Amino acid sequence: MKPALTLVLTLVVSSTFAQLKPVAYHDGAQKLNGLVIAPAKATQKKAGILILPAWKGIDNNAKETAAKLAQQGYYAFVADIYGEGNYPKDTKEAGQQSGYYKKNASVYQQRISLALQQLIKAGADPSRIIVIGYCFGGTGAIEAARANLPVKGVVSIHGGLGQYAGERKTAVIKPKVLVLHGADDPSMTTEQVLGFQQEMRNARADWQMIEYANAVHAFTDPDAGNDNSKGAAYNELAAKRSWKHMLLFFDEILAG
Repeated sequence: MKPALTLVLTLVVSSTFAQLKPVAYHDGAQKLNGLVIAPAKATQKKAGILILPAWKGIDNNAKETAAKLAQQGYYAFVADIYGEGNYPKDTKEAGQQSGYYKKNASVYQQRISLALQQLIKAGADPSRIIVIGYCFGGTGAIEAARANLPVKGVVSIHGGLGQYAGERKTAVIKPKVLVLHGADDPSMTTEQVLGFQQEMRNARADWQMIEYANAVHAFTDPDAGNDNSKGAAYNELAAKRSWKHMLLFFDEILAG
């Protein structure tokens, strides 16, 4: 991409970034603080994308994704999974908080469902919604599919794929599933990947899994650094490819 064009796109996204609006909603007594943005231009499609953030909660990557999707003509809502007063201060707390929701899938699915309602309230067509998530959020996207939440599809981006002991097995998974995975991601074992694929077959899901060479965990996040030996690192090529693959997935399942 030419430098001048890159600068223009950066300025456009930065401007749209500022248009993200805070939305307060609740899960019982727990206050949640999400972010919403409408399409940059009026659209008849009114498709919506729910964004589930990584393990530290709403971050720059999630916000930038929402801004970019608004430029593509989508309504976007960034979900707050943890809730006010429960945001992780460091990686230790992030591991504890995200671990709770991974082990209590029904609670995670409930928080996702509440965020979906906010996306619809913002103007998205309830029959034209996709859930995407990064890392911990990618786990949530798969949980949305396992719960057969009323969405057209889900996209897990370097997310966890395994099920925890005792988690209910879904007989048939209805939303279409796209998994964008780093081929060298140390957070997922070969057994876990193969187990997930077999789960999708057993549930008769319409699923795809794309693996990116030389990519480890968090390959779409510029804040992850560039040292693959740490297990999490940004990979510009994989990030660009995964974005294009995701948009193709959107076009396919939202067609018409």
